[in-house]
Order: sequence, then C-alpha cells, then structure tokens
Amino acid sequence: MAIAKAERLMNLALCLLGTRRPLSKRELRESIEAYVEAFGPGKGTAGGDDSFSRMFERDKDDLRELGLVIETVENIDGEVGYLARRDSNRLPPITLDAEEAAALGLAAKVWQQARLAGAASGALQKLRAAGLPEDVDPYEVHGALEPRIPVHEAAFEPLMLACRDRRPVVFDYRKATAAHPGTRHVEPWALECWRGHWYLAGWDRDRGAERVFRLSRITGRVRSRGSGFTAPVPDVVTVRETVASWAGEVADRSALIRLRSGAGYPLRAKATAVRELGDGWDELEIPYGHGLDAWLVEFGPDVVVLEPAELRADVVDRLRAVAKG
Repeated sequence: MAIAKAERLMNLALCLLGTRRPLSKRELRESIEAYVEAFGPGKGTAGGDDSFSRMFERDKDDLRELGLVIETVENIDGEVGYLARRDSNRLPPITLDAEEAAALGLAAKVWQQARLAGAASGALQKLRAAGLPEDVDPYEVHGALEPRIPVHEAAFEPLMLACRDRRPVVFDYRKATAAHPGTRHVEPWALECWRGHWYLAGWDRDRGAERVFRLSRITGRVRSRGSGFTAPVPDVVTVRETVASWAGEVADRSALIRLRSGAGYPLRAKATAVRELGDGWDELEIPYGHGLDAWLVEFGPDVVVLEPAELRADVVDRLRAVAKG
C-alpha cells in the first residue's frame, strides 16, 4: 500500500508540474492511472466522487507537506484547477564544500544495513550529477572510526513507514517481566536508536498513554490498521530521555545490594559507597531509578538486592519470568 501511494503521489506531482494550464479534479482523475483504477474515469457514483475527492485532497496536502508548491486557480466559469509551476518548484543550485560532502557521505554509510542505504546512495549520486566537485569523495570518511546504526529487527521497516504515513499498527510485544507476548495497538510517532537498540515511541490505545517499545521485543509481524490517529502527536518526542529514565540512568533514590567479589564491575563504577562484607561478598550503595531491576537481573546470582523492598520484589519477578521461559 505504501508503494502504491508513493507512485500515485509521484504521478500527481508529475502531472501538475507538466501542465501549462490549471487542471480540474475531473481532468486529473481521468489522467492518473491510480485514480482511474480506483474510481473509474469521469463522473461516477456520488459515493465514488466523494471518495475520490477525499483521496485527492489528502494527496494534495501530502505533496504540499513534501514541499511542492501547488497553486489553486479559478477560471472565468468558476471551475477550480490546479498546477505546480516549474519556476516556483525549482531548487537553487546545490553547492557543497568538502566538509559538507563528507558529512553526507558519513550519513549514507550509517544506513548500510537498512533499506535506506539504497536511497542514500542514490541521493549522493544525484548530487554528484548536479555538480558536486569531482575531487570530493562523499563516501570517504575522515577518521579511523566508522559509525553505523544496525537494523536487524524485521519490525523496523513497517514501523518506519507507519510513522511516516501516520498509520496505527498492531503487534505482539513481550515485556521483560512477562513469559508470553501480549498484543499492543499503537499509534506510532517516532523511531530512535539509543545505545545500539531501536525504540518506538507512540500512543498505546489499550492503556491510553504514551509508551516506548524496544523493537527487539516485538514478535511476529507488524500489522497496519486503516483508522487514523486518535491522540495528538506531540511536537517533540523524547525517546532517548524516556528510555534513559526507564533504564535507571535518571536516579532519585539509592539502593543497597550485595555483590560477589570480583564481579559486576559496571555496578561498582556507579556505586556511591562500597563496603567489604567478607566471605566473597561486598555491599554497594548504587543510584536507583526506573529500570534498575532489569539491569540487576543481567548479573544473575552475583547480585542480591537488600533494599528497598519494591526493588527486590521487581528483581524476583523478573527472575521468575526468565525461569518460566
């Protein structure tokens, strides 16, 4: 469906750019194959005309949002027509210096493992065809480190398209504390990578609240739902800040744990106080924020939570969930 819509928008844009006079809705409906296939040529049923009008208005709004300048012109008979003048939609000459070209090349390399790699590579080739200096290699990265954003999750691409098209989705999601996945109905807002993992932020319809989902915990296929969004999309979606707070990096309390000697060096690095207990154990005071229980579980039998009681209970629940498989 996303490919069909992209093709329809491209044909509409080409039609509006290629005409020398304003084209009416009727003429556009008869000229664009996607409209003819969906609604037939000319005047059809009242319901079909209304459906075409709604689709055309959405397509026109989408093209304008993408930056195409579409003019609405009314002739002497009162009929409304549309066109996109080439001089209004012509980009200024593109000039890039060596540093700007290197930045674009670096951005393209970041996406080598995603579907966007082809689009990024094609965009850079077009820039070279448009006059990028031949002595500038946009793919050459100056430095020993080459950043990459890995995209291994099958859910990434359908969720990326759903965020772009503002389409609600349904998927099965396995919480860290649950033995089996549950179904989530989500209005997706944004995707963001944080510390090597991809996260989706959106509106959870079942819970009536904003939620963040880790893509590696999505099981099965992401299914689209045709209905529109029911909740407003915020101007700024703070995925990283939300995940950081859930991961315990925003701490407002302290926790007391026992840690086996010679183990748990990341915990020792965060500890505000360490006391040797003997018999191969140490006592640590560490910052306590939301999500600390998930981190402590990773250390298995090397960690014992002493206090607070709610943190100890959360860790026990997670360990039980892991034991159940």
